[in-house]
Amino acid sequence: MKVILFGGTGMVGQGVLHECISDPGVEQILLVVRGATGVTSSKVIELVHGDFFDWSGVEGRFAGFDTCLFCLGVSAVGMKEAEYRRTTYDLTVAVAEMLLHGGSLKTFEYISGAGTNANGRQMWARVKGSLENTLMAMPFQQVFCVRPGYIQPLHGVRSKIGWYNGIYAALSWAYPLMMRLMPKFVTSTEELGRAMIALARNGYPKKIIEVQDIHAAANLG
Repeated sequence: MKVILFGGTGMVGQGVLHECISDPGVEQILLVVRGATGVTSSKVIELVHGDFFDWSGVEGRFAGFDTCLFCLGVSAVGMKEAEYRRTTYDLTVAVAEMLLHGGSLKTFEYISGAGTNANGRQMWARVKGSLENTLMAMPFQQVFCVRPGYIQPLHGVRSKIGWYNGIYAALSWAYPLMMRLMPKFVTSTEELGRAMIALARNGYPKKIIEVQDIHAAANLG
């Protein structure tokens, strides 16, 4: 498997990158970033690119990769709907359309969120729901929209938002208990990364991947 990873510097993306590097079935990872990360792995090729709406001149760098794990995203807090739609819907669709044009990509996986609903009352849920519908209508062989709930970071993974890390550290002791008591709402960066790899490798009967599906897919290996 040859993977393109967007959002590899965020908390979810860090976890997915860790699992891709650890998985012997992942041969190569194209890490697409706006600034150099310093990641050192023989599997990782870093593509530093500033404008995620304009891929002219670098389209050939994506040739030969079969899976895109799209973990890029922003918080809707404090954003107007038009701005959030551009950085969430428009950007993701622009990337997906570019990869479709390249011809080699078979699987596109998008990190969405629990509660996403194109007809929902919350702005972020409507935008992400609309994006899910657009992606699932695209002619990739496989499209998965992954909706995690609470995600516990593991293996040194950290959020870019400093005070989030304090919350995760405070709750780390309770994570095993939450997994037992609330399995439909809780996962980890490790399990999420393993699940995304397994979805691409093994397929899955659903396109919308809820937390219980994350558990099931991760156990497929």
